[in-house]
Order: sequence, then C-alpha cells, then structure tokens
Amino acid sequence: MPRKKNPYEAEATSRLLAKVDKLGKAKEPIKTWYREAVIVPEFIGQTFLVHNGKNHVKVYVTEEMVGHKLGEFSPTRTFKGHTAGKKAAPGK
Repeated sequence: MPRKKNPYEAEATSRLLAKVDKLGKAKEPIKTWYREAVIVPEFIGQTFLVHNGKNHVKVYVTEEMVGHKLGEFSPTRTFKGHTAGKKAAPGK
C-alpha cells in the first residue's frame, strides 16, 4: 500500500507541476524551495534548482528519480573528509 501524502507535500508537488506545465517545451531551470515535493513522471527531462539551505543545487530529473523527493538529490551537508588522527607508535 503506497504511503499517503500529507496536504503540504501534495500542494508542493501540484504547484511545481503547474510551473512545469506553464513552461511547456522551454527547458529553463525552475528555482524551488520545495524539497518535499515528490517527483512525478511529468518532471522527467526538467532541471530544477533545489535550495539546500545555503544555495540552489542543480538537479536534472531522470526516469529513475520518479517517486523520490527533490530534497534527496540536493545534499545539505558538505563532507570535508576524515581527520588525520594520531599515527600509531612504532612496534605496536
């Protein structure tokens, strides 16, 4: 049984769908803050600029992304690597 969408999530998806329909064949990116919007088949081939809290990340929607949310493809944290740590003493 599929998960039922909450009203805000459904509203976000419908608003983005309206923007995609309005653009038609024009493939210019759509800037959005709706990270919780579910990707529907009508979004395939469209580019979104999804806000991650600091800036907008470019997300190109493919067929495999349908059913996921836009926020899953716009990471909010930057991995800067592990610290070097202390080297083990020789002989141990």
